[in-house]
Amino acid sequence: MMFFVIFLLPAVAAAAAGQTRQSDVAVRTSIDRTALFAGDRVTYTIELTCAPGVEVLGDDLSRDKLKLEGLEAIESESRRQPGPDGATFRFRYMLTTYRVDAPSLRIAPITVRYALLRAGQRIEEAAPAGEIQVPGAALAFRSVLADDEPADIRSGMPPDPPPARYALLRSIGIGLVIVSIVPVAIAGAAVVRRTRRPRARSMRAVRHDSRLALDAVQTMAIDTSERRREVFTRLDAIVRQHLCDACGVPGHSLTPPEIPRALAANGRHPPAELVASVLATCEQARYAPAHAMPSADACRQAIQQVEQVIAGA
Repeated sequence: MMFFVIFLLPAVAAAAAGQTRQSDVAVRTSIDRTALFAGDRVTYTIELTCAPGVEVLGDDLSRDKLKLEGLEAIESESRRQPGPDGATFRFRYMLTTYRVDAPSLRIAPITVRYALLRAGQRIEEAAPAGEIQVPGAALAFRSVLADDEPADIRSGMPPDPPPARYALLRSIGIGLVIVSIVPVAIAGAAVVRRTRRPRARSMRAVRHDSRLALDAVQTMAIDTSERRREVFTRLDAIVRQHLCDACGVPGHSLTPPEIPRALAANGRHPPAELVASVLATCEQARYAPAHAMPSADACRQAIQQVEQVIAGA
């Protein structure tokens, strides 16, 4: 590692009471290599040693303030280390170059401002007391190319066209790829269709679920009109759901007169007239006033009819 010259500058600044004081700022720069190839990295260090009460403006030493020729700054870091005789500011920069045609690699000198601080005063609040010059550096560029080799080693000419047989082989290869993809695509589409197709429930399972729902209704009381209304509402839902599961008929969206036509088109159905009659009775009971509510005997008869619908599907 080589070091550049160390020098001291006097600085005079006004204090709070209007008095002046003398302080020194010592500057030292170093660079860890004097030559580099393209892509190599070099560390450039600036070290400022300040007397007590003296602070430098770190913004003057930010990475974007470096004036570089043929170099690029890729990293930087700064550190302040206080001491009994003042503070030491250390700035490190990681530099590199990717050019092979740069005439020189140089780091230009930098001007850094500094200030004298009162107790408890921040550097942003203090007026600059002076400035100091940080020396630059020069590096040599190394290359494996001969000195008389032109820097522009890339040719701007387009590449030679490939032989005609390569174009034919490319077309054949594309065709083979397409032929191999088609069976895979067909098999994948078949798998997707199978996964998306809903599984049909068995008739035994459908009847089992419908009978369980009907058993729950048979335990309900029918002594009042409101309780019978609830029973008819449950019976209506059981029949319509049973038509959906057992016959594939959209029972929830059809009126009682429409049910027989839907069942006739399906071809697999319980007695259409019985289904329509049960649904009509349930619909009347759901929306009838209290004095027109079917009797308890009519309610028990509707439960038996729903049982016949479940068994006859």
